[in-house]
Amino acid sequence: MKTLIKNATVVLPTGCSQTSVLLDEGRIADIDAAPQVSADETVDATGLHLIPGVIDDQVHFREPGLTHKEDFRHATRACAKGGVTTFFEMPNTQPNTITLEALDDKLRLAAEKCLVNFAFYIGATPENIDALKAARRTPGIKIFIGSSTGNLLVDEQEALERIFAETSLPICAHCEDEATVRANTERFAGSQDVADHSHIRDHGAALIATRRAIDLAKRHRHRFHVLHVSTAAELEPIADHGNLITAEVCPHHLFFNVDDYQRLGSRIQMNPSIKTRQDNHALWQALLDGTIQVVATDHAPHTLQEKAQPYPQSPSGLPAVENSLALLLNQVHLGKCSIEQVVHWMCDAPARVWDLVNKGRIAVGYDADVVLVDLNKSARVLDDEQETKAKWSPWHGTTLTGWPVRTWVHGTTVFRDGQIDERVRGKEAIFDHQRGGYWETNA
Repeated sequence: MKTLIKNATVVLPTGCSQTSVLLDEGRIADIDAAPQVSADETVDATGLHLIPGVIDDQVHFREPGLTHKEDFRHATRACAKGGVTTFFEMPNTQPNTITLEALDDKLRLAAEKCLVNFAFYIGATPENIDALKAARRTPGIKIFIGSSTGNLLVDEQEALERIFAETSLPICAHCEDEATVRANTERFAGSQDVADHSHIRDHGAALIATRRAIDLAKRHRHRFHVLHVSTAAELEPIADHGNLITAEVCPHHLFFNVDDYQRLGSRIQMNPSIKTRQDNHALWQALLDGTIQVVATDHAPHTLQEKAQPYPQSPSGLPAVENSLALLLNQVHLGKCSIEQVVHWMCDAPARVWDLVNKGRIAVGYDADVVLVDLNKSARVLDDEQETKAKWSPWHGTTLTGWPVRTWVHGTTVFRDGQIDERVRGKEAIFDHQRGGYWETNA
């Protein structure tokens, strides 16, 4: 299928340009193609922006094992609608993705079911160093330095030293200090106030674990990505990165704070927890100044029935892939940032951080994972219109301006005019971990 997209404002690596883009055989075949070029379909995108597909490097799609909350079908429908064309999924499914066999099983399952492109982290345990050293078909290693499911908690220093010293894949981590969280849990034992979640998983828990992981990365010269930064305090150690450390922030840590618990309750109960309005501001500034490179979602749905349980029985996690791009485009509408910055944070930077081949940019030869967005379209986020299996959003009732209106995966339309084509299948993401990482490849 050859598709000519004309008259769009195209967000290129060099900036915005009103031009045409030709998609052919799953790749971007030409930019500024001749008007008379033959195509199976010509799309007049006047008034719209064409951007690379969003790469969400942190999601929990719950399959296998927890599919009453979410599954590949519903989650990738949400991706297609939200302009997310590639996702990296975390290992805390059931079974945990901690062996090469479990990783291969997930890749096979995703190839059968996913409407967009996919990749899966391999999870670290205190005992699976051989699997971590042998893994190849993965963006990297995920460590839970803090509470997790199964045997994914890695808190002992000896095990962490071995992982950073003996493996070669990039490492990312959930950074919350387990000892701090346990001590705070005892302090607030008996509380049923969900706002105390932010006292239990406090600023100190995040800062101690982030400093610890960055120290390991520096001493062992090992590339490290700090997931879901939630506090202003973490920015100083992250900024002192040399060429090894990158970081990301999630929309819930940008846009929600402890003042929102009264209104939203457990809908915004997350790990790491929501912090203060001052943290919101500092994290946004860190995006703008480049201290934080990536915006990802940590999409982690639970059913509303589960979330309605009294705290602390209510689980942590919220759905976000469907609305993450619109949330950032709304910031463009408000004049808080540019669309070029959004594309960098959500498309280009994650591809560079994780050595992802041929994605994240509109450039000749790159995969034809592209999205048309309408910066003037306004719509409300509504629970009953969500594609996620959980069927809710913490942004329910919020009006956003700037939405994806058409999504292509490898040159095939998967979302258009509110309709999703479930016949489309994404492909396994390919990584080249010899390229040198974000700082060497960010030209």
